[in-house]
Amino acid sequence: MTQAGVSANRLELLQIADAVAREKSIDREIVIAAMEDAIQKAAKSRYGSENEIRAEINPATGEIQLSRLLEVVKDVSMEATEISLKEAKGRNPAAEVGDFIAEDLPPLDFGRVAAQNAKQVIVQKVREAERERQYDEYKDRTSEIVNGIVKRVEYGNIVVDLGRAEAIVRRDESLPRENFKYGDRIRAYIYDVRREQRGPQIFLSRTHPDYMAKLFAQEVPEIYDNIVEIKSVARDPGSRAKIAVLSQDSSIDPVGACVGMRGSRVQAVVNELQGEKIDIIQWSPDAATFIVNALAPAEVVKVVLDEDAERIEVVVPDSQLSLAIGRRGQNVRLASQLTGWDIDILTEAEESERRQAEFAERTQMFMEALDVDEFIAQLLTSEGFSSIEEAAYVDIGEIVNIEGFDENTASEIQTRAREYLERKESELDARRKELGVADDLGELEGITTAIMVVLGENGVKSLEDFAECATDDLTGWHEKVDGDAVRHAGFLDDFDVSRADADNLIVAARIKAGWFTEEDLRNDEKAAQGEADGEGDEAQSDEAQGDEAEAEAAGQPAEADADAKSQ
Repeated sequence: MTQAGVSANRLELLQIADAVAREKSIDREIVIAAMEDAIQKAAKSRYGSENEIRAEINPATGEIQLSRLLEVVKDVSMEATEISLKEAKGRNPAAEVGDFIAEDLPPLDFGRVAAQNAKQVIVQKVREAERERQYDEYKDRTSEIVNGIVKRVEYGNIVVDLGRAEAIVRRDESLPRENFKYGDRIRAYIYDVRREQRGPQIFLSRTHPDYMAKLFAQEVPEIYDNIVEIKSVARDPGSRAKIAVLSQDSSIDPVGACVGMRGSRVQAVVNELQGEKIDIIQWSPDAATFIVNALAPAEVVKVVLDEDAERIEVVVPDSQLSLAIGRRGQNVRLASQLTGWDIDILTEAEESERRQAEFAERTQMFMEALDVDEFIAQLLTSEGFSSIEEAAYVDIGEIVNIEGFDENTASEIQTRAREYLERKESELDARRKELGVADDLGELEGITTAIMVVLGENGVKSLEDFAECATDDLTGWHEKVDGDAVRHAGFLDDFDVSRADADNLIVAARIKAGWFTEEDLRNDEKAAQGEADGEGDEAQSDEAQGDEAEAEAAGQPAEADADAKSQ
């Protein structure tokens, strides 16, 4: 082969590397490294796989340098990979045991099979580099909206060409009744990027709540500039959605800003979402106000909140019930998702019936427990007495003040109430002993005999058993099932025990059981506080360093800048 032919081959090698790097958008060095691996593989098949062969391509000239590595050892056992110290010193006087000597090999003429294998190695390495480049490019782009071209549709899943990568919109992430075909433009939201066996997978969505939020940010400058904030979004994709907004500037109406002149801004989002109806709602820090707003367009008469369970009862006029619930429960379901509260809707008639039922139930309770007639029981209920304990231990003056009651009547009512509670306590204690619940469990402040009976019926019979309980075991918990909040009952649902109370009871039980001491608890709190203070100091230190850097850039000492700030 002539010198000119050799130079042409070298030049062609570099041109191929440049072309592949440009086409696949990867570094030229990666392509050259892939070529070196391919040449090494071909050389090993030519000279023997037992040899440790290295190939280097000069990135400037394209010259290929083949060499065999030999490890310097005292006694040679593998001639293909080892060289004796004596022979190595003959080649390089500075050689020591453990060093490697490179032995040049003559240029390699590729056969057809070797060339084909080399090509496969290069293709594989380039494909891996391309996949890594795609993953690195998109891994930090989740929560972005991207535009692409539909490449193909497979079983309802849409494969999208993003230009430098492929992505997929799965069937459950596309809007109902939405049909795309090859060549259509599509806009979607990146919600996940994963590194998988077959390469990076970019998952897009058109149903994600944050997709709607991002669309509003594109259409409403006030959202983009953080003047108007989107607090939460709830969607029934393709049908209806609710979005809660808050303005940081009192002079700007957040709902009006999102609607736009003659509805132009919201209409642009509606068009992109195939006609999905959107309710824009004013967010409020007051849960009751926010929930009333979220149930729009229905009118609300009254709300009753249970903050511990994050549950609210909403009373609406009879004529507004169907509007509040919505078609197939859509309105109340979206309001619940938007606010994070479970919402029970009652009509005024239903609420009135329930109040009457509660009144009758309490009246009956007082009649049976205190052995009084219906009139006296009704008077107690009407005055707001809701339990026998309340009647037994309230200041006697409050009972005397009830119209028609004198001091003797009040005293008799309290005596009967206390006797009833003593009988009840005796029965509960007998039941507690029958269940085998330990006495020391009752030594915890807040644990009554009635609670001990319920715990015993649920298998909690000792202080150790109680210490092993979780808060959810005592107060219940909620979980989302098919988008709806499902509540699981706790042992103490029938008692007025909040999550904070349950936490304190469990900690007290663990201290009493010897799991740790109060001093351990205080030390843990101090350590946690110290970490928080340390983070605060670091932030202040960073700010101070920033001030110094700014001052130096401005050509003035940092102390002068600090003095100016203090003034």
